Amino acid sequence: MENFIVSARKYRPSSFQTVVGQQSITITLKNAIKNAHLAHAYLFCGPRGVGKTSCARIFAKTINCSNVGDDFEACNECESCLAFNENRSYNIHELDAASNNSVDDIRTLIDQVRIPPQIGKYSVYIIDEVHMLSQQAFNAFLKTLEEPPAHAIFVLATTEKHKIIPTILSRCQIFDFSRIKVGDAVKHLQHIAEIEDISINEEALNVIAQKADGAMRDALSIFDQIVSFSGKTITFENVIQNLNVLDYDYYFKMVDAFLQGKVTDSLLLFNEIVEKGFDGHHFVAGLSSHIRDILVGKDVATLQLLEVSDSVKEKYTEQSKKCEVDFLYDALGILNECDIHYKGSQNQRLLIELTLIQLSQIVESKKKGVSLKKNFRRLLKIRVEGHASAPKTAGAKDKAPIHPQQEAHKPVSKSSVQASQSISHTSSPNHPSISIKAAMRRGIVNRPASSSKKQESNLKEVDTKYTGVQNKPYTVESVVKKLKEYAISRKKSERVRLAIASCEAEIHENGQLAVKVCNQIQVDDLTIVKNEMVNYLKRELENSTIDFVIEITQTVNKKRLYTDTDRFKYLCDKNPLLEQLKQKFSLDFE
Repeated sequence: MENFIVSARKYRPSSFQTVVGQQSITITLKNAIKNAHLAHAYLFCGPRGVGKTSCARIFAKTINCSNVGDDFEACNECESCLAFNENRSYNIHELDAASNNSVDDIRTLIDQVRIPPQIGKYSVYIIDEVHMLSQQAFNAFLKTLEEPPAHAIFVLATTEKHKIIPTILSRCQIFDFSRIKVGDAVKHLQHIAEIEDISINEEALNVIAQKADGAMRDALSIFDQIVSFSGKTITFENVIQNLNVLDYDYYFKMVDAFLQGKVTDSLLLFNEIVEKGFDGHHFVAGLSSHIRDILVGKDVATLQLLEVSDSVKEKYTEQSKKCEVDFLYDALGILNECDIHYKGSQNQRLLIELTLIQLSQIVESKKKGVSLKKNFRRLLKIRVEGHASAPKTAGAKDKAPIHPQQEAHKPVSKSSVQASQSISHTSSPNHPSISIKAAMRRGIVNRPASSSKKQESNLKEVDTKYTGVQNKPYTVESVVKKLKEYAISRKKSERVRLAIASCEAEIHENGQLAVKVCNQIQVDDLTIVKNEMVNYLKRELENSTIDFVIEITQTVNKKRLYTDTDRFKYLCDKNPLLEQLKQKFSLDFE
């Protein structure tokens, strides 16, 4: 049985011409060889699988070739090239810094640098993953890296440039390798597929290239995996099935459902996606990318940013004509909010379903001229109220008939069912709906009322009137005392309790009882509960004639106590012993 060699090794670049997607770097290195401007140290940095080590090997092979061609590529015929191709060259030394990162390893390398090459002009030292060297190893390497022998050239490779100390960076020519573009990866995979006699369409290769995320080595590994799965004939369906990638068509169908306001279709599509085993968060990210691609496809100038096949690019162009720019902006904002809150959500599926409902209402909201949030809340309200107020027939199930599109608006969760049952209970004839005004009069809602006489006269009594016959006399002190007891016993809001705690009472010459408070806000707060307070006083003081008006205390030039010093002086005026206590124990304010 013939030994299998993975494509990443079998088709590893052997010349500058075969390096994929790094033309600027290969041209620079070839020009340096052409002009004999070789530096003593190079640093190749960039993501994984983009050709750093391959370029270092090609560069080392070319500068030692004795018959460099007119295109400044190695001849592959001289002794130096043959030795390199057969892995027996003594001019090229590779060191893995991940496993040889100590000071002793660098000292051994420094001793080896002194030995001149036997064949060729240069001894090239390729140090891979150089960022793994220890701090002491870097320091030991500095002097040799700055002033090596004339025959020594160092090529350092790393994926994490930021971990290399500045003193090393300053001694090297730095080449930043870029990620492989999707188009370049597709062309290279097509070339390999032709050599291997494998049938595969461009859309499938495009998915492989996107899955590789800019790494050519990863793309070749995925290609081998797909070949093992499908054989010599590979279809788009084989690729998305093996790589667990969601088909483009789902996203196109989803956007069409949004544009037509079909909530049911979007929820059913999402359910189908979930049943196929796809993660909800990945779906949200993929849908966001799809909306972004539609936005890019609306302008001819940005159409080139789409890294997809020509057939898929046409689909994006067609769908972009149906979508308004405002729709795309709103959709991206909604999906971004869903992405942010996804991990913190306790019901992640419900979060996505609500997001899909909002996306389906964008176009309708624009037509009606209302905000999306208001329209969304209105739809949910219709859904819940329709469930609560629908008539029940004898023998029918305990469920109201609902329009299919309204049904899709219902969040499927335990909390939503409880909320629906609660609203249904309070809306039935035996249970009248809650009155906000009545709640405010009871002090449940802490909201100031208007001080107009008209509103005060419209307030209804909510406490039982005192019906006793005997009218006992009362004093202003007893009134204030009973009002304070009322505020505590009835558990009123903080503002009502504060107003009553600071109030005063007096009887005018005409016999009218007045309750005096500090400001208009307290007048409004007590006006809300005045009738209840009056009934409470009638019952507690056993006098059915009690009534009072609420007035503001008239204060003239009353100094407000803002600082601790002012408050202390005020207390000392009432109790001079406080000043003696402060002086005796040397007290101070904190």
